[in-house]
Amino acid sequence: MNKRFGFATLAASAAALSIATPLAAQDRQSAPRQSAPAAMSAEDLVTMPRLGAPSVSDDGNLTVYPVTVTDPASYARSSEFFLRNLADPSATPVRLDLGGPANSAMFGENGWLYFLSSRAVAAGGEEQSRLWRVQLGPQGTAGTPMLAADLATGIEGFALAPDGDAVAVWAEIARDCPTFGCEGDGSAHLTGPGDGLLYEGDVGFVRHWDSWETPGTFSRVFVFGLEDGRVAGEGRALDGAPGGSGPTGDTPTKPFGGGEDVAWAPDGSGVYFVARETGAGEPTSTNLDIWWADLSGAAPTNLTAANHATDALPTPSPDGKYLAYLAMARPGYESDRMVVQLRDVATGQTRALTQDFDRSFGSLAWTPDSQYIVATAQDVLDTPAYRIDPRTGAVERLDLMAGHEAHIGNVVPLEGERLLFTRDSIGAPPELYLSRGWDQAKPLTEIASTRMGQLASIVTRRFSFPGAEGETVWGQITKPENAEGELPAILYVHGGPQGSFNDAWSTRWNPRVLASQGYAVISVDFHGSTGYGQAFTDAINRDWGGKPLEDLQKGLAAALALDPQIDGNRACAMGASYGGYMMNWIAGQWPERFDCLVQHDGLFDMRSFYYATEELWFPRWDFGGSYQEQAETYERWNPVNFVDRWQTPMLVITGQKDFRVPYTQGIQSFTALQERGIPSQLLVFPEENHWVLNAKNSLQWHQTVFAWLDRWLTPGADPGADPDSE
Repeated sequence: MNKRFGFATLAASAAALSIATPLAAQDRQSAPRQSAPAAMSAEDLVTMPRLGAPSVSDDGNLTVYPVTVTDPASYARSSEFFLRNLADPSATPVRLDLGGPANSAMFGENGWLYFLSSRAVAAGGEEQSRLWRVQLGPQGTAGTPMLAADLATGIEGFALAPDGDAVAVWAEIARDCPTFGCEGDGSAHLTGPGDGLLYEGDVGFVRHWDSWETPGTFSRVFVFGLEDGRVAGEGRALDGAPGGSGPTGDTPTKPFGGGEDVAWAPDGSGVYFVARETGAGEPTSTNLDIWWADLSGAAPTNLTAANHATDALPTPSPDGKYLAYLAMARPGYESDRMVVQLRDVATGQTRALTQDFDRSFGSLAWTPDSQYIVATAQDVLDTPAYRIDPRTGAVERLDLMAGHEAHIGNVVPLEGERLLFTRDSIGAPPELYLSRGWDQAKPLTEIASTRMGQLASIVTRRFSFPGAEGETVWGQITKPENAEGELPAILYVHGGPQGSFNDAWSTRWNPRVLASQGYAVISVDFHGSTGYGQAFTDAINRDWGGKPLEDLQKGLAAALALDPQIDGNRACAMGASYGGYMMNWIAGQWPERFDCLVQHDGLFDMRSFYYATEELWFPRWDFGGSYQEQAETYERWNPVNFVDRWQTPMLVITGQKDFRVPYTQGIQSFTALQERGIPSQLLVFPEENHWVLNAKNSLQWHQTVFAWLDRWLTPGADPGADPDSE
């Protein structure tokens, strides 16, 4: 990478915390420190330790949290677990030895820690995901791991009953299988004698996100009793007996559902779970429902059957009197506002608790005394936490951090008005924090802060401007702190399109690592973005290339006027998913503005996209119907119709396992570039989906993107105009 700009000597951006540094946070570099901090590199991003969600003991005094580490030589990733005493502010995190690879650690009763591991039970035995447990000693030492569940099929996730006498486990199991695993799981579409996959016309999803579907097999939850910490007896399926009136669908829901889709009643009398009915209508349905299974063997009850839109995150109050959950109002719209609902468990009466609060909530948690709900929601460029009074519906934004709240997540309310949570920002990855008395929090971990403090700092500035229709639009400028000379501009365009480049850390599209290469990164939350009220989010509907493009044009101009260090004459734009669509749209609607474009998994031809994507509710809502019903709207905003105007060099990136925006969309745009003789490159990842997740692939992605930007923005460079020279 050509370092175009010198950096003045910088002080470390964060001082080391007083607690001891876990192994995962140690700097892997052994070279002597330079006189000035080095700019953050792609390798720094890829190998940075990553904090996971914490689990807390019943008394609220201990937490266990995972840290994912990446070997800088092999780029292999593994998880380590640390135990931290929450009652002692000066406590040092202790690394736990769980006897081998482990994941999904969760506290049980009396100091037991349960976790999943694919280790073999005996030397040379089968490696399969099983449930294990280990006793934690008073000093944080872990005893010998003991097997808790060895079932017919591998366990993908689990949830312990509050009193520790039962466990809910889930895995891929045929709907007609009465036990936890049958020989025919996942094989109904394999009719032989060849390797062809046969699907009926009423099957619903044929492929979803990054996997081909296995009709008849679903993620299903079974409940088993626990005796002395080990599974005993036959498991009961939460979805009921085969052929019964229970749902036929996935729990947890796919592709992104997890343990939040399964919640035990506080008295252990049953389980709430989320499911969506499969069938021909599933690709057009956002109708997730919350079900109740009382463990008697009877069919479960659909608690939200009256709402044909999304219902999610069942969260019972600790006293068992109420069930809080989130619900959308409009069927078929995946980005509708999530409103907190409160259901009286005894009467079934439900009310929309936050109907008058124009923000969409994304998480829920009760305080241990059942007096408040703590929830998070995007607000402008932050994701703060809110305290909600279940009696009145009053919503209070909490001030937990000095300065901007940035992105708060994994909130766990504790006894004594304490709040455990993670916080990250554009400038730094997540760390664990503890608030006392609802006051501003103090950090508990130092997972990545030491390494970040050894890298050259960046600064992020928020700005607003009058966008389309005169409405206020927000953006951010991220650039190296104390950079000398002018900085080329990079216009970052987020995906969704109902999303945001808010003040949060990303392991993929990371503004800090890009700015550290010597750029000013400009992001704009155009019409359609989240965190500004539902009307602003809805404004992109049937207007994909209208107001959003106007906002991007005005936002770039506003940023250039605000910061004279940004060189608007040297500028590239980049984006993924809808942001990739916008690169294709810009190529035809704003062709003279940028020196280069980076288009990742972008929509190129709206007609072929509609007939190839999997979740059809998405285009049907955003364009007002199917392609056949709304062809004029699809074609109005179709990039392929304006290829004759294309002239900007473009790097195209796609993943072959991307079923959301199939890789052929990228091939089509690359063909258009080749036919017009426009300098271009195509980067294809055979094993990646809509995202780039593999460590080596991520490193290659960044190196390729940085080289492309260098080629077109480095002063004096000869980028060349002949694509055959690539």
